Amino acid sequence: MHAPPTPLDISLASAVRDTVREAGALAFPYFRSGAQTAAKLWYKERSSPVTEADIALDTFLKESLMRLLPEAGWLSEETADDPARLDRPLVWIVDPIDGTRAFASGHPDWSISVALVRDGRPVFGIVHAPVHERFYEATLSQGAFCNGARLSLPEQPKERLRVAGPKPLIDRAERGLGSVERLPKVPSLALRLVRVAEGSIDVGLVSANAADWDIAAADLILHEAGGLLTDFRGNPPPYNRADPCHGEMIAAASWLHPQAIGAMRT
Repeated sequence: MHAPPTPLDISLASAVRDTVREAGALAFPYFRSGAQTAAKLWYKERSSPVTEADIALDTFLKESLMRLLPEAGWLSEETADDPARLDRPLVWIVDPIDGTRAFASGHPDWSISVALVRDGRPVFGIVHAPVHERFYEATLSQGAFCNGARLSLPEQPKERLRVAGPKPLIDRAERGLGSVERLPKVPSLALRLVRVAEGSIDVGLVSANAADWDIAAADLILHEAGGLLTDFRGNPPPYNRADPCHGEMIAAASWLHPQAIGAMRT
């Protein structure tokens, strides 16, 4: 009898990559660049949109990922929560379409986010941005990559920091950091965070109530690239709790992170 696969098995990682890419291909027939989605659209609590594409991808990802690692729990934005996950050391944390509003309106900044969490912290993560053809991935202690190229944040300050996030948080950051370059808010939070990991955003700001599925994969990718995602007190987000939601957070390169947190406290 073969031993059960561990989270870091090469074969498991390869199978997850293939699954996420296939999910991206499943989403494309519903996406219309610059136009309203071809998918049926409705609204759930807090006027949050959901489309039939979200549900189709969620179903596909759950069936595929649970088949790869049956002993894992499951937490997804589009699946009714099962508290049994709280007793599982391993949990898949998934957002089938992160940035549904963008997807539904024909904006390219949406992504598929898949993380494997072990004992409350991500050990493997993928953020796939199909329209941009960007495939971000990280394994704990093995680095972060985009389309196969290693991500490594430079350890040097910039004259003018590029900041992305909700306007009230950028206003707050600017009071502490001085003049910053205000980038457009990236609708997919996972994509906003991995852009910090690749260095195209210097400071990524996150409003309260982001959930595990929005951030878990991107958190690991950022960490492995040399950055940090924490609350304004410097604490990293814990995962797979009864309440999967988080407070305000900030993402930045490790060298910049203390200064960025200080700015949010002013």
